[in-house]
Amino acid sequence: MTKEDWMKKLLLTAGIVVLVGVGAMAQGPKVINGAGSTFAYPLYSQWAYEYKAQGGAGLNYQSIGSGGGIQQINNRTVDFGASDAPLSGADLGKHDQVQFPTAMGGVAIMVNIQGIGTDQLRLSGPVLADIYLGTITKWNDPRIASLNKGLKLPNEDITVVHRADGSGTTWIFTNYLCKVSKPWQEKVGFSTAVNWPVGVGGKGSEGVTSYVKQVDGGIGYVEYSYAKQNHLTTVELKNKAGFFVKPTMAAFQAAAANADWAHSDHFGVVLTDQPGKDTWPIAGATFIILYAKQTEPATGQAILKFFDWGFRKGSTMAAGLDYIPLPMNVVDMIEAMWAKDVTGGGKALWNAGMQAK
Repeated sequence: MTKEDWMKKLLLTAGIVVLVGVGAMAQGPKVINGAGSTFAYPLYSQWAYEYKAQGGAGLNYQSIGSGGGIQQINNRTVDFGASDAPLSGADLGKHDQVQFPTAMGGVAIMVNIQGIGTDQLRLSGPVLADIYLGTITKWNDPRIASLNKGLKLPNEDITVVHRADGSGTTWIFTNYLCKVSKPWQEKVGFSTAVNWPVGVGGKGSEGVTSYVKQVDGGIGYVEYSYAKQNHLTTVELKNKAGFFVKPTMAAFQAAAANADWAHSDHFGVVLTDQPGKDTWPIAGATFIILYAKQTEPATGQAILKFFDWGFRKGSTMAAGLDYIPLPMNVVDMIEAMWAKDVTGGGKALWNAGMQAK
């Protein structure tokens, strides 16, 4: 099955419960349950498919958005939550939880403008913020035209599309807008869900994608993998260093290159508006949230084994699906945290001898 066929299969089933196998290792549960990030859905699904094929536990993962994933883990209705918005140490402490990143990627801006092809349109952060604030309403607005000399822009209304559900993608996007636009910071702020000044909402990445594809003059934000696999028209963005860049793996890697995981708050690194001439400005990591004290030790250990396998055996799959795998020194830091902080029945659930070989 090609990557495109695989992604089409995943996108057709996104937003519903996906049961990937029911096999189990000699010990531990047959299935582990998670919910949350739509951004991470293609990655976790492929990891789960391959992991099960090698004798691992199955994964039942609900692609419901980061807000839903946080809610479900807080309600203890799943074994782990998945969010693109990192939780603070204080929020984790309220529920005695830990978090760790699994991969990194980028958020792309897509448009549907007649006569405009992929990466032909250029936008800056402040202009993008003003579009989402509703103060720029036409595609031939002088501020857009000044960034696109020689490009014929239509006298067409801009239709803003955003997420209708709680979303880590929204958290990353609005965090970026806060950094590049004081009006956005003062009027809207950033979160997994905000009070949007204008626009229409789509549920999940697939909902935003569908709206933008259907509406003339539409603009939306979505995980890069969705934009790429749906052959959407993306734009170039002006980064912090003043260079226009395309959304590419190399540009996302540039954003992640100098991430300071060692001094972060519970691995909660924010990769938006990073320096560097080659850096894509809207990048972020996706995270797993689970309880430090596991009431079902076998389940907790199965979760750790699954993600260890993903880190050590699934990095090529991650890159093939347009995610940036974590550097191995970061993986080692994460697993050192597991060994110290994740327990079940009063005992540590992880040690280095459990690493996938």
